Amino acid sequence: MKRLRWILLLSVFLFLSACSGNGPFNPATPTLLPPDVTIIPAPNPEAFLSAYLDAYRLEDYPSMYAMLSETGRQAIDGDEFARRHREALNAMSAQEIDYSILSSLVNPRSAQVAFRILYRTALFGDVQRDITAALSLEGNVWHLEWNTGLILPEMAGGRSLATTYNQPARGDIYDRSGRAIVTQANAVAIGIVPGQIGFDDEETMLVALYQATGLRPETIASMYQYYGADQYVPIAEVDANDVNVGWICSYGGVVCTQYTSRYYQLGGIASQTVGYTLPIPAERYDEYRRRGYSGAERVGDAGIESWGEPYLAGRNGADVYLVNPDGSVVNPPILHADPQPAQSITLTIDRDLQYQAQQAFDGLPGAAVVMEVETGRILAIVSTPGFDPNLFDPNNQNSFALGNMLNDPNQPLFNRATQGQYPLGSVFKIITMSAALESGSFTAETTYDCQYDFTELGPNNIKHDWTWQHCQDELLLYGECRTQPSGMLTLPQGLMRSCNPWFYHIGLALYNQGNGQLISDMARGFGLGAPTGIGQVAEASGNIPYPQDGNDATNIAIGQGEVQVTPLQVVTFTAAIANGGTLYRPQVVESIRPVDGAPTYTFQPEVRGTLPVSPQNLEIVRGAMREVVANRRGTAYFRLSTLPIPVYGKTGTAETGRPYPHAWFTGFTAANREDRPDIAVTVFVPYIGEGSDYAAPIFRRIVEIYFYGRPQSIYWFESNIGITETPTPYGGVTPSP
Repeated sequence: MKRLRWILLLSVFLFLSACSGNGPFNPATPTLLPPDVTIIPAPNPEAFLSAYLDAYRLEDYPSMYAMLSETGRQAIDGDEFARRHREALNAMSAQEIDYSILSSLVNPRSAQVAFRILYRTALFGDVQRDITAALSLEGNVWHLEWNTGLILPEMAGGRSLATTYNQPARGDIYDRSGRAIVTQANAVAIGIVPGQIGFDDEETMLVALYQATGLRPETIASMYQYYGADQYVPIAEVDANDVNVGWICSYGGVVCTQYTSRYYQLGGIASQTVGYTLPIPAERYDEYRRRGYSGAERVGDAGIESWGEPYLAGRNGADVYLVNPDGSVVNPPILHADPQPAQSITLTIDRDLQYQAQQAFDGLPGAAVVMEVETGRILAIVSTPGFDPNLFDPNNQNSFALGNMLNDPNQPLFNRATQGQYPLGSVFKIITMSAALESGSFTAETTYDCQYDFTELGPNNIKHDWTWQHCQDELLLYGECRTQPSGMLTLPQGLMRSCNPWFYHIGLALYNQGNGQLISDMARGFGLGAPTGIGQVAEASGNIPYPQDGNDATNIAIGQGEVQVTPLQVVTFTAAIANGGTLYRPQVVESIRPVDGAPTYTFQPEVRGTLPVSPQNLEIVRGAMREVVANRRGTAYFRLSTLPIPVYGKTGTAETGRPYPHAWFTGFTAANREDRPDIAVTVFVPYIGEGSDYAAPIFRRIVEIYFYGRPQSIYWFESNIGITETPTPYGGVTPSP
């Protein structure tokens, strides 16, 4: 019996020793489980939280919400969950989120993970907090026990954030001499009720309005001509500090409404380039909140207003407060930022030159660009028709006319100077001539017999000179041809006469020699087919194709076919011809200035490249451009030979597939005056007629305005300075051979 008791005690001892792993008979081998049981390792809570925070960095709220515990998802729906996060990020102006995992504590069914979150904000710098997240295991997968304290610990208990803003005044925009282009002002909206105009007062009223607004009397009269007697007709806006409002508004029929606004002087100076402001659109609300905006501001939507937004807006001051679930606000604020004053932008544009250049197009669509040849400064950039940026302000009584402006088929908001892409026509012959000289196959002494027709492509593909078209028109009018072919011409004379067959011949000859790419490469070397790099204004690239056959080669050689350029590109290479071959980046910003202190940006000329033309050949091209205006046979002689300022240039008439071609003229001055740096000017008028008839006269007027302060001569189609009606196409004088 005693022996049996000892056997039982020994058995218990051995069993307990095996279970504890400390017994002498422990084989150090794990206990085997039944074959149908699988061990699932516990998931890594730190990896889980990293995945959640990675989704937060991307603002992938659906993925985040799916990682919440069942209890958390029952407490808040997905939309509200996303809204809470977005509003908090907006309140903080958070632009980036970063994090690091600090530590973790794991239990069988729960875990705690400490992490550090960093919000990089637009207004408050880096906002950093240490937070602990609670996790629970559901189906062997970690889930987050979410609460608002996981955004910021101060928000625990269902608190939210609210931000108050201190918005600085928007910066002004000035011209190169410090004259206002856009500024905060007391403005007056002027309109007319036709039925209230005094019968004997209309003429004097129109003159008074002309003096106040710059709109000519006949233009104003045409604005209300077809309106009812009791209808209000918007006319213009003026700066109350610049005109005698009481005098203007005393006339019967004139209605004046004062308002305070961001005011665009003179109804818009270079309106497509300067731009305008609009309320923040709903679809970009969150974006702007993250940039430190309250969401109630007006922001730049085009042109300099958009490009210069970071400078013109300044930076809001702000305070972020905690808000209890009952709506009560907790003081003091948890975040604070002082406002940063806006900066003002000074443009390279000359306000008087710009305004008068715009008026030079009155009644005609088109574009003109004026550039200093030695710097790249843009002194004027015209796109007509223009538009009145003041109409975008709902406080303006005249703003109801905005819809008509936006729906205008003439597209006044479109910047023809920088975004319009057009065939260049005969102006392109400058480039073809340069390629011909550089090829070595042609010299300044090479001659060609310029007749009505070009037959080198065969009898089924006859091309014509411009003199042929004039002959056809004259046959209809007079029964005889008064315009004769140009005859035997040297290459510079070919440019002077703008002989199409000469340049068809160059294009085809180079193509047949296996050098068909030379003209296109030269055009690219002149900066065509690529953006100019102006940067401050939206621009198009244009198109310079390579010829696929001889017909392509001849079309490209005269700037037709698939050739597309912008007026800005043309003035840039014209300035390079003037200065000896340097291509400058065109710029429209002279300086950016804070309220106090030195400018944060000052204009510096930027060289883009050099024309791929030798100095000797470039001088030949320049000489030919001088002959265009100085030689009696030159295509611009009748328009420009009497201009006291020496100019060089080239006419262009680009076929459009419509009844009337585009008119071009590009040129530069050579006055060598210290007080007036020489300029390049490019003028474009679409669907109107020949460059010598329409673009060259506008070129002349702009040169006169620049050097003399006002026009000195009238157009051939006007009786007084100021276009009073749209001229008839093909109405000019054609030089004789």
